Amino acid sequence: MISLELAHQLKGAGLHWQPALNDFFAIPDRGMDELVFVISDLLATLETLHSQEIVAFQGASEWALDDLATGELVWLPREDQVRQALEAALWDRGCQALRLDSDPEGDRCSFELQNQAFTFRAVPADEAYADALLHLLKL
Repeated sequence: MISLELAHQLKGAGLHWQPALNDFFAIPDRGMDELVFVISDLLATLETLHSQEIVAFQGASEWALDDLATGELVWLPREDQVRQALEAALWDRGCQALRLDSDPEGDRCSFELQNQAFTFRAVPADEAYADALLHLLKL
């Protein structure tokens, strides 16, 4: 999953999010930036019972934030989601080849667009894809 900072930049650059089950997101500017939430149809939490870690299933969650507009949230796309968004952005611009290479120093996402080569290095791969997508969205 990409960093919150990079997710903020992608949102600001216009990356559209259609919320779906199993999507991760953050709630910025409410003192919960370090927390990652997931959209699910049943709440499951990790708890300790008699010195043993268990998964507890809850029927409803009651806390101060009953609901929020999705525009207030920041999507934290998984690697497959950010790669698909990058591929769509590239295909829309006529680029048909996207490459990811890995070595001990990290991952490299590269493509050629309008006879110009672009390479984005990061660890892990989803950050390289997100850097490339952010670059395209800002063009």
